[in-house]
Amino acid sequence: MRVLVTRPEADAAETETLLRAMGHEVLIDPVLDIRFHDGFQLDATDVQAWLATSRNGVRALARCGADRRLPLLAVGGSTAELARQAGFGDVRDADGDVDDLARLANATLDPADGALFHAAGSEVAGDLAGRLRASGYTVQRQVLYEAVMARQLRPSTLGALHAGAVDAALFYSPRSAAGFADLIAASGTLDECRAIAACCMSERAAAALKGVPFRLVLPAPRPKQSALLALLEQCVL
Repeated sequence: MRVLVTRPEADAAETETLLRAMGHEVLIDPVLDIRFHDGFQLDATDVQAWLATSRNGVRALARCGADRRLPLLAVGGSTAELARQAGFGDVRDADGDVDDLARLANATLDPADGALFHAAGSEVAGDLAGRLRASGYTVQRQVLYEAVMARQLRPSTLGALHAGAVDAALFYSPRSAAGFADLIAASGTLDECRAIAACCMSERAAAALKGVPFRLVLPAPRPKQSALLALLEQCVL
């Protein structure tokens, strides 16, 4: 299949490698550009653990010199693996979404041991801090990066759409899905989506594509890349 990956550039290469190993052709067009807020002075004096709700959260913590000896609670396997690669020694994988991350914190940490530091983006899904504060934790939520929407789709993407050379598209977040919907409408290529299957990381991402006439819109049963890529088997004509 010919698969369009809308993931930000830093992570799209990993997805491309996996897709090519599965025998697919790949076209990358990041809908979002990740920009880190450098210069933040991180004070971990009262922090007992880091919270990362995305791979970019891990990157942000690494960039600002986070203590790798403190536990890092990751939202899912991909985020956890990146944290290990970045040198964090005690990485705990929630294997799900922010609700699973809150449950992991409650199961493995004690509010009396110190604050939890959430390396957040400018927009977050769910109310992780609210859930944890309700359990008695002190949560320091710091915006360390932002996702900036692209102004237009790449010419290579538009050319592939016009040529009918895209069979499926992958969407990793509600915001990237909503951004793609806006960009595709602005480009005048909505009709070209009628032959494309959209595979989404979550129900919320799938809902954000409302109005785009995809052939199929499939949400993954779990917010994991393996579950997302498995959806491609359902997209074969």
